[in-house]
Amino acid sequence: MESIYNKTMSELEDYFLAKQDKKFRAVQVFEWLYQKKVTTFEEMSNLKKEVIARLEADFSISSISIKKIERDQDVSKYLFSLQDGEKIEAVLMNHHYGNSLCISTQVGCNMGCKFCESGRLKKVRNLETAEMVEQILKVEQEEQVRISHVVVMGIGEPFDNYDNLVKFIEIINHPKGLALGSRHITVSTCGIIPKIKEFSNLPYQVNLAISLHAPNNEIRNSIMPINKVYTINELMLVLKDYVKKTNRRVTFEYILLKGINDRETDALELANLVKDLTCYVNLIPYNETNNLSFKRSDYESITKFYDILKKNKINATIRKEFGSNISAACGQLRSKKED
Repeated sequence: MESIYNKTMSELEDYFLAKQDKKFRAVQVFEWLYQKKVTTFEEMSNLKKEVIARLEADFSISSISIKKIERDQDVSKYLFSLQDGEKIEAVLMNHHYGNSLCISTQVGCNMGCKFCESGRLKKVRNLETAEMVEQILKVEQEEQVRISHVVVMGIGEPFDNYDNLVKFIEIINHPKGLALGSRHITVSTCGIIPKIKEFSNLPYQVNLAISLHAPNNEIRNSIMPINKVYTINELMLVLKDYVKKTNRRVTFEYILLKGINDRETDALELANLVKDLTCYVNLIPYNETNNLSFKRSDYESITKFYDILKKNKINATIRKEFGSNISAACGQLRSKKED
């Protein structure tokens, strides 16, 4: 049975019209689901009994459950169990500006980035829109907090699940939905060019982050298979078009890997690569895992890399680290097969 959380406002309006009912019912349902956050149809007390019975016959209202929670300072990691028994993870980060949730979009990932723990499990399937939406709702319910920011950077490549991603954004951005402002939503991609082009045509001012991690094709080819399909040169061209069309800044995510992409020459090459773009570079100290051989750059190399970017007038930051003690940091999420 389909989850009610799969439906956008316009899809729910069409559903009620097809049932010879009024389309304002969709607004009522959205308000119950996303503002009052009920967990049963019975609680929708301003709907007639026959409407509730119809909804119960046609939709389910919950499809994922929290199986395990791990906590560290200012961060919590949630292992979710899906209806088919698959597992995904999400991470809640408590910042001074609010609560940010990093959600997953797939069970596994086919991008195969060599340094990423999440990609060791090949993609089993895409998540439905509902399974993305419910990650937010379940964490809010568990923690009794409001999620103010969403980053789509968990397990999976969001643009490899594009249609469900767009519906997810529409639902959480809708004023009768979770009412999350577009600028509080960030989507990360390793660089699927056709979808970046589509994304630039959306009516939302959602933030775009690019998992770059290398200043040239040679290095990127060795650690990110996607670059053999869509090269850095092609990526930069489409991003220039994206910035021109949307007037939005692009974020480049750059994980520093010892001896691979963290040298002074790499920093200079990166500065030259992005200098003509409205962007900023987010430098990420690598989070080592037991299963992968990559090593973290030392503090001196990280600060030197940062200084070179700043001297070349590139807007850059070194990401505050969260969750490495509970394998919740960037690149460490994994679809665990746990009982």
